[in-house]
Amino acid sequence: MNAPVHGHGAFPAPGNGRLARLEAALGLAVAIPAALLVVADVGVLLAGVVARFVLHKPLVWSDELASILFLWLAMLGSVVAMNRGEHMRMTALLGSMAPARRALMEAVAFSACLAFLLMVAWPAWEYASDERAITTPALEISNGWRAFALPVGVVLMAGFALLRLLQAAALRQVALAVALIAALAAAFWLAGPWLQDFGRWNLLIFFVGVAGGCVFAGIPIAMAFGLATFGYLALSTSTPLPVIVGRMDEGMSHLILLAVPLFVFLGLLIEMTGMARAMVAFLAGLLGHVRGGLSYVLVGAMYLVSGISGSKAADMAAIAPALFPEMKRRGAAEGELVALLAATGAQTETVPPSLVLITIGSVTGVSIAALFTGGLLPAAVLGVVLCAVVAWRSRGEDLSTVQRQPWGAIARLFVAAAPALALPFIIRAAVAEGVATATEVSTLGIVYAVLAGLLIYRQFDWRRLGPMLVSTAALSGAILLIIGTATAMAWGLTQSGFSRWLATEMAALPGGRPMFLAVSVLAFVVLGSVLEGIPAIVLFGPLLFPIARQLGVSDVHYAMVVVLSMGLGLFTPPLGVGYYAACAIGRVPPDAGMRPIVGYMLALLVGVAVVAAVPWLSTGFL
Repeated sequence: MNAPVHGHGAFPAPGNGRLARLEAALGLAVAIPAALLVVADVGVLLAGVVARFVLHKPLVWSDELASILFLWLAMLGSVVAMNRGEHMRMTALLGSMAPARRALMEAVAFSACLAFLLMVAWPAWEYASDERAITTPALEISNGWRAFALPVGVVLMAGFALLRLLQAAALRQVALAVALIAALAAAFWLAGPWLQDFGRWNLLIFFVGVAGGCVFAGIPIAMAFGLATFGYLALSTSTPLPVIVGRMDEGMSHLILLAVPLFVFLGLLIEMTGMARAMVAFLAGLLGHVRGGLSYVLVGAMYLVSGISGSKAADMAAIAPALFPEMKRRGAAEGELVALLAATGAQTETVPPSLVLITIGSVTGVSIAALFTGGLLPAAVLGVVLCAVVAWRSRGEDLSTVQRQPWGAIARLFVAAAPALALPFIIRAAVAEGVATATEVSTLGIVYAVLAGLLIYRQFDWRRLGPMLVSTAALSGAILLIIGTATAMAWGLTQSGFSRWLATEMAALPGGRPMFLAVSVLAFVVLGSVLEGIPAIVLFGPLLFPIARQLGVSDVHYAMVVVLSMGLGLFTPPLGVGYYAACAIGRVPPDAGMRPIVGYMLALLVGVAVVAAVPWLSTGFL
């Protein structure tokens, strides 16, 4: 799990020579501060928990300092991911090409990355310069200390993109790739005056044509989204370009997302300390003799821990490292694993405490307690649907080499695994009892895992900490950059007037409540594929919930339909950001999970239809 992935979902490893040695030296110079930022954020958040809960003297500046460190971590982590070739991308088409043509397309991908980074570098500098005039409320320092992470990260990524471009192919192919990207950019620039007259057709041109074309051409997902958004706003609107960087900053700076790197690190700790092996040994002993047993465990584990961190990426990062190694050892295909992981992310969107449900309550006035109560059963229904697909797909699994464990052995395995199995419940209890926030709770998990590794399992390899911290930074940076550019894309859609037009059209639908719910499901599946859950709710919740009330649809029922539909879109490729986060966490190339995920997503769509058709599933326990 710690080794970088090359040649599939990631960029290929660079060649030898002076450029490779220069890249390695510069990579180390960036990786060390990125790793230290992970440690610093853990320390700051843990200090905040201790000061508030133990000493009863809250540190008013801890969240602010953590936010500053977090943006630097996100940007330097993105730089490390560029250096290590770990930005997620689609390589299904590239894999079928001849070596010479694939080398050319690799050069095109690097050239596109470099083009986006160069285009956004000056707006990032302007944005950071403007932020210098703002003083932070707690630390009372210039916000420039935080904002300059953006231009610094962009410039460093551009440097590594250039180094990798020069090593990606022969000089003639590199020149051809650069010329191709330059010609496309010039063509769009010259077409700018005409594009401004196209109106909403520009949404199809940029957010479907450009974004989709870039994704399938093997350009990293974050850069593909960024190129589409930059092109749309720069060529078809009069929006100042620093606004794009501001929206990226907004998307990457939600403090709740700080749980992503911390849970990634927690997942690596669970594996390194032996907790994962103890947990998997018990679960395998209990269900290992059942066809698809560990897949059922994955579904159930995601249901148990979902929502603890407020981020699906963080939830998946806490589960995948514990289960994937054993599942692979038993012969599970990596594409099947990441497909099921992504499907469980969509399935558990309504499990409390859910940040999306909290957002719905805050913008629509619906009782958050009612939403939490109503969210449990719909997620369980979708879990049953997923288990049915698992049962079908595993019906031919060969268990001839697997023996059922006697109950005495299972009891001994349970005793050994109890400290590891207790971790999700400790984390949930800490949130429920107010000991730590959803962001801070991962630090308690890290402390618990360290102590368990040192004192209980007696397995703690100090030499692995450095590489684990660097891997945490790289993986987190790759995920957060995708979220940042996707947030900028969402803002562009909002400014186009698309959201208000959609609400008006849905209010005028014939067929009453059933048609409204059916169209809501389809609409939010599409919206979920291009918007994060929270921005989509903020944009469309105040517009659509009143329409649902007029048609007699319960607020809680409609909330479940909306959230589950968005989750389905969020984890559905080729545009669903959640799917690529699952691939990054599982260290699996995106194209490997494309075929397996179709069946899971169709099953989840059936489950969402059942939830929409049976209001009692959402309101029966209110």
